[in-house]
Amino acid sequence: MKLLGRKAGPPLDDRLAALAEAADLAEGRLGAAAIDRARDVVDRAGVRRSLSVEHTAVALAGATGSGKSSLFNALTGTDLAEVGVTRPTTAHAQAALWHPAGAGPLLDWLGVPLRHTVADRAASGLILLDLPDHDSIELSHRLEVDRLVGVVDLLVWVLDPQKYADAAVHERYLRPLARHRDVTVVVLNQIDRLPRRSVSRCLDDLRRLLAADGLWDVPVLGVSARTGEGVAELRAVLDKRVSRRRAWASRLAADAATAAAMLQDSAADGAGSGDHVRQDGVFADRTRTRELARALEQAAAVPVVVRAVAKAHRHRAVAATGWPVTRWMRRLRPDPLRRLRLSGGGDARTSLPAATSVQVAAVELAVRDMGAAAAAGVPEPWATSVRHAARSRTPELADALDRAVATTSLGVSRTPRWWRAAGALQWLLTAAMAAGAVWLAVLFVLDYLLLPRPPTPTLDRVPWPTVLLAGGAVAGVLVALLCRVVAWLGGRRRARKAARALRAAVEQVGNELVIAPTTAELARYGRFVERVAVAGS
Repeated sequence: MKLLGRKAGPPLDDRLAALAEAADLAEGRLGAAAIDRARDVVDRAGVRRSLSVEHTAVALAGATGSGKSSLFNALTGTDLAEVGVTRPTTAHAQAALWHPAGAGPLLDWLGVPLRHTVADRAASGLILLDLPDHDSIELSHRLEVDRLVGVVDLLVWVLDPQKYADAAVHERYLRPLARHRDVTVVVLNQIDRLPRRSVSRCLDDLRRLLAADGLWDVPVLGVSARTGEGVAELRAVLDKRVSRRRAWASRLAADAATAAAMLQDSAADGAGSGDHVRQDGVFADRTRTRELARALEQAAAVPVVVRAVAKAHRHRAVAATGWPVTRWMRRLRPDPLRRLRLSGGGDARTSLPAATSVQVAAVELAVRDMGAAAAAGVPEPWATSVRHAARSRTPELADALDRAVATTSLGVSRTPRWWRAAGALQWLLTAAMAAGAVWLAVLFVLDYLLLPRPPTPTLDRVPWPTVLLAGGAVAGVLVALLCRVVAWLGGRRRARKAARALRAAVEQVGNELVIAPTTAELARYGRFVERVAVAGS
């Protein structure tokens, strides 16, 4: 069955669903009192909607001596309520029913055991309750009033000329019911005790006080239970409200609005709270994001890895293109990346140095600044949750950064083609040098044995064996030097690429462990504000 709602707002079902969701979103963020109140309203609505909606529970509430019980008797046409003058006589709430069929479960839920059936009349569906005095000296009486005032469908506050301005009833009951104007009626009883010219003046003053309480448009009636003046008008107002069969829904709508206001007071809507997050969920404070990324890069030893990439490239280039006569010495040096256990794309842990205390402090400061910036537009205590969300996964940062560096492809596994070409050229030059050396050795042996020497070709005046030996050595050294220059430039280029890849990996860690929890908490708060607005509309 669809719950009724105000014409100007969303359906009551939607408001109650929004209130329930807002309470769930506020769990652990706001005070328990506001959350429990919201859930109590939702639970109570679920129970009330399952009971008779053909009956309207109307409660007469008032102070000692206000004539509440007398008015109850006047409305029912009976002497059911015992009337007292200077002391409370109503110890327990009692109900008068005009059509009792189907009202039993509702009265059981209200906890009203005293029930009386009144002769049939036009007030079909009316259940009139006479409550104990709200200012009774008996604590149990006051607790009974508080309980029933919180659950009945329609409230009729019976005041008297002597105490209608009493601060106790206004501050404790009427003012908190400012959102219950649709289900509140105020009666000034015992007007027969006033001079005729003073009645309108007292009613006007009462309306002024009610307006100050937020109840500016509630019906205010002057009544005399003793003489019967105004009783017919009050009965007509009640008949009209009961005949609509919607007082129960209006009461629940007012309760939902009040509970939503309590949640909103616990966490008022902060202007600008959504400025940090774009519609796609990306944190928009680029300054804090960059500061966090820089701190994480230092803690992850990204500069160390970038330098190692450049050195490793030059080291491997020299080992592949250096002069073969001396390149073997390069192999005796450790590879900078392998020394750090960085293979570029592997899944092993690295041997990078642990972050220093200064770097750890810089990361913690950047995370705190990120949380503070995100919480800037969010009121307390929700802002504390935003800041806590930013720090919630900080202990995981060290391991996550190390894994990110270890698994990032540094682009060093691919061997450049020119290395092979330069290496082949070096071996060719080395072969020429070796050929020249062998040739000269053969000539030396022939001279030593005084054997005839074969003719030796020359290049201009330089014998070819000498040209091959010296030329191969000089050319090999020159090629090695040229390859070193090219390797240095290549190392810088690969270092830049590795730096971009590492920064992206580090930023991803920051997004997952710092920004994402912060953004999720901001989104939770934004959803909470939206749901509270729907529940209170």
